[in-house]
Amino acid sequence: MKPVFALVGRPNVGKSTLFNRLTRSRDAIVADMPGLTRDRQYGDAKWNEFDFIVIDTGGITGDEQGIDNYMRDQSMQAVEEAHAVLFLVDAQVGVTPADESLAQVLRLRQKPVYLVVNKVDGLNQDVVVADFFRLGLGDPCAIAAAHGRGISHMLEQVFEHLPKPEEAPDAEAERVEKGIKMAIVGRPNVGKSTLVNRMLGEDRVIVFDMPGTTRDSVYIPYERHGQRYTIIDTAGVRKRGKVNETVEKFSVIKTLQAVEDANVVVMVLDAQENIVEQDLHLLGFVLETGRSLVLAINKWDGMHADAKQRIKSEIERRLQFVDFAKIHFISAKHGTGVGELYRSIQKAYDSAFKKLTTPFLTKILEDALTDHQPPLVNGRRIKLRYAHMGGSNPPLVVIHGNQTERVPKSYRRYLENTFRRVMDIEGTPIRIEFKTGENPFAGRRNTLTPRQIHKKERMVAHHKKLEKKKKKR
Repeated sequence: MKPVFALVGRPNVGKSTLFNRLTRSRDAIVADMPGLTRDRQYGDAKWNEFDFIVIDTGGITGDEQGIDNYMRDQSMQAVEEAHAVLFLVDAQVGVTPADESLAQVLRLRQKPVYLVVNKVDGLNQDVVVADFFRLGLGDPCAIAAAHGRGISHMLEQVFEHLPKPEEAPDAEAERVEKGIKMAIVGRPNVGKSTLVNRMLGEDRVIVFDMPGTTRDSVYIPYERHGQRYTIIDTAGVRKRGKVNETVEKFSVIKTLQAVEDANVVVMVLDAQENIVEQDLHLLGFVLETGRSLVLAINKWDGMHADAKQRIKSEIERRLQFVDFAKIHFISAKHGTGVGELYRSIQKAYDSAFKKLTTPFLTKILEDALTDHQPPLVNGRRIKLRYAHMGGSNPPLVVIHGNQTERVPKSYRRYLENTFRRVMDIEGTPIRIEFKTGENPFAGRRNTLTPRQIHKKERMVAHHKKLEKKKKKR
């Protein structure tokens, strides 16, 4: 089993920077701004022969109010899950009352705690570290997470009392499989984090009645009925003109990256609000990436019949371009309809990775041609000969023939709908790619034999005689 280490400390001491350094990624947003990280973030890391899991947490000050209380609960939950705690402090600030308070809390938890003094670059290391001995957590380890200094020495201390990889025979068996990756996306405050917690069955991410609570894309692996999933809680995407903070711009980028990384996207819409242009823009991006899509109309409970009929008409009118997506009317807060999402997610995932043989796809093409022939172009019929699979997620069908570059959009849609119906594809877009075969005689010149040349000369002479007779008349 992989060891798990939780990074805890006051806000802005460099926990996310160290997280990115250990995981060799940019999964955690980093900025010179306290309180940026809110939900706990998991990441896989490797050092020498050791594999381990790191948890990035929000900062703890000891006087949390409002949403900060939820952040503190998330951090304490990470401490409970971890085998050891890396307690980060700021060398440039020194020991603070918040550090002393948090050190007392960690001692009561009875977990191995390693004191990590960050941001020692440019300072006298011996003098700075000496001040932190009074926290009573053993020998401090000095690092500069931003530049990677001292991290190897820190990990040596951490792994000193852990078993070697060969002493843990189940390490490979415990390797986490990601399973179906599904991203929960939508505008701010539509209930994405509430839906994530409901699907997980625990308060895994912070839910607060304030738009923009979630700032980072949080990957959460779990298992349900023997099927592995990785759910991605993302930040809400607002209209571009309203995105002013640099942090929010990074959050939007992370959300779009999560969409590209996912297998299935669950788009959450607010049933109590109209469908706006930003919803359509986000759906358009999902469609461009080719990801499978499930629509969840949230906050459906307590609505009057007239309001329900209004939103259904709005969906039918404005979301025709994603008619392949399954629509669910749910209440993330009370759990109504949430369980049905898994069936559509599984179906969309299976459809996205469906593989079919060339003879089967060619038979579908032939039947489609029999029912409705391609149009004429300059008096010549477009010929489509055979089809085969060109890729998955989304399914790609490659059709070979002549003049395929002139196939009109209407006929392309006809073929897409035909392949979708016969292949039993639901919840994912299907793409058609046409390829025109090369003319084997292009660039070649026919060489005539002496007999053919003589015959040609006789025919030319004959036509000339006929022309002279016509003129004499």
